[in-house]
Amino acid sequence: MHPIESKVTSDDLVFYKEALAEAKKGLESHGIPIGAVLVHKGNIIGRGYNKRVQLKSPIRHGETDCFENAGRQKPEVYENSTLYTTLSPCAMCTGTAILYKIPRVVIGENTNFQGEEKLLKSRGVEVIVLNDLETTQMMKDFIDQNPILWNEDIGLSEG
Repeated sequence: MHPIESKVTSDDLVFYKEALAEAKKGLESHGIPIGAVLVHKGNIIGRGYNKRVQLKSPIRHGETDCFENAGRQKPEVYENSTLYTTLSPCAMCTGTAILYKIPRVVIGENTNFQGEEKLLKSRGVEVIVLNDLETTQMMKDFIDQNPILWNEDIGLSEG
């Protein structure tokens, strides 16, 4: 057994499936398939998916949409929550998690994009990567079919 697997709970797998369902909503609505849920004491308090295309937004990534949909929370709620996200979070989404002192982030995959996991860890955040094969394949297919849109989403120029 891989050492990280010992940190994964059965609840993690249940809540991760919710984040993956959000990612699929993004794909079905002709957007980028990245989803997230925020869980506090066993309850989903926010969910979202990348809506940059749909809302013509520069900042509506899956995680930021999730936080927006969770609404304004007291600091102790964030400090006792877990963020589930289908993809390793970018600098913007990592910054949001750090700002609100999210102590734990569960990531579906980091093969297609290695976000700011080192930064999260340096700030004391527990980072768990599930290496979910379905998510990895979904992201690979999306990136292969939409390289310009993907590069725009992660802040890269076309050339």
